[in-house]
Amino acid sequence: MIRSRTSSRKGQKSGESPGMAYAQGVLNGDIVAGRLVRLACERHIREKAVADKGEGLFYFSDEAAQHAFDFFRFLRHSKGEWAGREFELSPWEQFIIAALFGWRKRSDHTRRFRTALIETARKQGKSTLAAAIGLYLFYGDGEPGAEVYTSGTKKDQAKIVHSEAVRMIAASPELRRAIGTFKDRLFVEGTASKFEPLGADSDTLDGLNVHGAICDEIHAWTSRKLWDTLETSTGSRRQPLLFEITTAGWDRNSFCWTQHAHAISVLEGNLHDDSVFAYVASLDEGDDPFDEAVWIKSNPNLHVSVKIENLREQAEKAKQIPSQLNAFLRFRMNVWTESHSRWIDLDIWDEGGAPIDIAELEGRECIGGLDLATTMDLTAFVLLFSDDDGGFTVLPSFWIPGDNVEKRVTRDHVPYDVWIRRGLVKETDGNVCDYDVVREDIKDLCERFRVKEIAFDRWNSSQLVTQLQSDGATMVPVGLGFASMAAPTKECEKLVLGRKLRHGGNPLLRWNVGNVAIKIDPAGNQKPDKSKSAEKIDGLVALLLALSRAIVQESTGSIYDVTPNSEPEPVWILPDE
Repeated sequence: MIRSRTSSRKGQKSGESPGMAYAQGVLNGDIVAGRLVRLACERHIREKAVADKGEGLFYFSDEAAQHAFDFFRFLRHSKGEWAGREFELSPWEQFIIAALFGWRKRSDHTRRFRTALIETARKQGKSTLAAAIGLYLFYGDGEPGAEVYTSGTKKDQAKIVHSEAVRMIAASPELRRAIGTFKDRLFVEGTASKFEPLGADSDTLDGLNVHGAICDEIHAWTSRKLWDTLETSTGSRRQPLLFEITTAGWDRNSFCWTQHAHAISVLEGNLHDDSVFAYVASLDEGDDPFDEAVWIKSNPNLHVSVKIENLREQAEKAKQIPSQLNAFLRFRMNVWTESHSRWIDLDIWDEGGAPIDIAELEGRECIGGLDLATTMDLTAFVLLFSDDDGGFTVLPSFWIPGDNVEKRVTRDHVPYDVWIRRGLVKETDGNVCDYDVVREDIKDLCERFRVKEIAFDRWNSSQLVTQLQSDGATMVPVGLGFASMAAPTKECEKLVLGRKLRHGGNPLLRWNVGNVAIKIDPAGNQKPDKSKSAEKIDGLVALLLALSRAIVQESTGSIYDVTPNSEPEPVWILPDE
């Protein structure tokens, strides 16, 4: 049995309400924190002042908060430089624990908060904190037959936090005597209490009676199904807690964004929800992510579990390599980004937007890139013209099924109707793209410009490819794996940074570029990742297909030195794609 002690934690003065030192330090400026953390601290202090007068629906129990603190003294770190040492709560963690377990309802003395969102940059020790909280809910909370779960998109993900909890038990002589372990399950002999991992891919999610759930890295959750299962299974518990930990994501349509937006609305006072606690450590709007003075806003464990030397190294890489900027912003600065990993800064992209004299391009040799996408959505065709300075001029064309336009405009807020009126995308009849229209338009472009060959995705070809070949076009299949896409992706980035890619400011192509998420293999090669991109990237894919052929031909002689209908060089067609 865990008994409270009259002791203080690091940063907490004797006799001071648990967690109050951090909140006051943030508000008086002694502790640097972002706006959302300040709002959480203001909420705590404001409502505690009301509660201390005996007013309101809630009161703050110093004893209950201290009981949770004392439980942590039985825990030991299991790995790294702190292995074997007592689990020492940092001031920001003290604030979280105090708030979660100290606030109580006046009506029945049960806990106030039933959902908690903890969102910080990586390496803050969130998983360790979550494991400790899970153990408290399981063993220290006094809940008969407590069922506590670590949860994730897959059971293997859930095991990350759960394994930390198992190691903590093994490292604690007191808890090791009281808590048993069998495979993935922790249990207390003679009771129905258990603590185990649970994934969305588990064999069954029926019959749960959840007292506590640790929801790990919810930015990676592809749906809210598991959350709904956990939340609805708490109905018979008096004071359940769903504890969410995550870093920032990029998908505004995701479950994580829903939780994030809800939490911010609560902190800002736009939404009243007394059951939600949120600690969101992030940079503020206008902060320079490369200014070391603001890093602690996203990294409250800076100089503890987060080494500033490591942050400096990653910041330098993000400065030099645009495709790594979003990863730095999301994972190390906890900033929500527009896509999985922004490839190119749109401000730099826009510098290639000077108007293009299309008449001047007529009769010039060029290479085409064709991305058919799906028949129900956007099709893109790009012509790539070599310029005298080693750069390229890009001329894109797009088609979309007319029946899908209104839905895309209203549902996805994509201005296809505006682009159609401006002649930037062509609307075809029906609910699938009319490839007969695409074929005739490409034939006209081939007659107007000297299109030497057209590169297309060899895994997504169609009858249109055969028809274009019968029309006299040289059709060249190109894969979309790293073997074919790494070189043009790198070259395109180089061209944009060197201000040698001229695209005329086409807004649809710009939108595609802004949507791109980049996938990086262990060797550091990059390519677009359609599955992780925020929206359509077909125009950019078509551009890279054309550029892949330009690179091959440049390495073998004249960039347009190709015999019509000849067999393409096999160097870039590899079986591993």
